[in-house]
Amino acid sequence: SAKGFFEVTHDISHLTCADFLRAAGVQTPLIVRFSTVIHERGSPETLRDPRGFAVKFYTREGNFDLVGNNFPVFFVRDGMKFPDMVHALKPNPKSHIQEDWRILDFFSHHPESLHMFTFLFDDLGIPLNYRHMDGSGVHTFTLVNKAGRQTYVKFHWRPTCGVKCLLDDEAVVVGGTNHSHATKDLYDSIAAGNYPEWKLFIQTMDPRDEDKYDFDPLDVTKTWPEDIFPLQPVGRMVLNKNIDNFFAENEQLAFCPALVVPGVYYTEDKLLQTRVFSFADTQRHRLGPNYLMLPA
Repeated sequence: SAKGFFEVTHDISHLTCADFLRAAGVQTPLIVRFSTVIHERGSPETLRDPRGFAVKFYTREGNFDLVGNNFPVFFVRDGMKFPDMVHALKPNPKSHIQEDWRILDFFSHHPESLHMFTFLFDDLGIPLNYRHMDGSGVHTFTLVNKAGRQTYVKFHWRPTCGVKCLLDDEAVVVGGTNHSHATKDLYDSIAAGNYPEWKLFIQTMDPRDEDKYDFDPLDVTKTWPEDIFPLQPVGRMVLNKNIDNFFAENEQLAFCPALVVPGVYYTEDKLLQTRVFSFADTQRHRLGPNYLMLPA
């Protein structure tokens, strides 16, 4: 995890009444947690694996959590399939060994996962470190302006230092030297004053046009074509402070897609609807019933 701020650089108040996006120049404190996704805590950061990219904005209207990945799509679109997917990806409960045949058996029945696999097994599959990777909100959200007009939106983070990745052979060497190389790189960079920065872009769509396209805009296994829905700049995120207590500010940090603020809302994205209630269940199990009272 790391702390920093988000600064609005382009006014989008015509799209949303969210206070933290009210005008150019407005700054909002935040905290970010990067992670691997499929493998367990402490696993090498050089494994071919999606990366979690979760941002918690501490706005004047409450916390807004943008809980995403480094890829713009996901494996499945139906939240009811999510538990089975996790069981297929996680180690065998008897041997605690991850089994490729279980993974391939599950995804062979879900061809919509192929889009995610094209990202995962591309050169993008092993980021050089957390500073050199994209981020995405993955889901389609809704922006609401002061007049009540709604706009579908997708969020995208782009690192100002560019995207860099590791090839398989390079990952073996890097991981053999330090299995937590990405965490160390992030910590050392911030400590040295080389603050990581990402630009925030959005894609927008009028909900009335939802049925005009040959794809479902609310399907997390699909991307919105940038030639039809160009990226629009919104602001920048700068991470300029390391955390002071790993347990209190990383392990006890709880992100949840249900945490939105006025001006930002959900959509009928099936997987988003599932995550809205399931994350809170996980956090009650992991952190206890009073997790919302934790300072982070």
